[in-house]
Amino acid sequence: MKATWEKVFEYSSKPVQGTLSRKLRKGVSVQVNEGKVYEKAVIFLGEEFVRITEEGKDGQSCNTYYDWAKIDSVRTCSAKEKE
Repeated sequence: MKATWEKVFEYSSKPVQGTLSRKLRKGVSVQVNEGKVYEKAVIFLGEEFVRITEEGKDGQSCNTYYDWAKIDSVRTCSAKEKE
């Protein structure tokens, strides 16, 4: 499943120039394992883990790590396109 989850994260984000990290696309949010919803986050797709970095209270940088083998679901949300 790792390859599938990598594609989901890649489609919902764009590369951050000069790094291996990816920034969520504008208007896209991601939720891993029905947990916290990340809206303005940077994702690092490591070999054995996923790290999601977001700005916390008082401007702190907060990192959440997920083991690839323990990711059961990834939900992406974005605004519906107008017809």
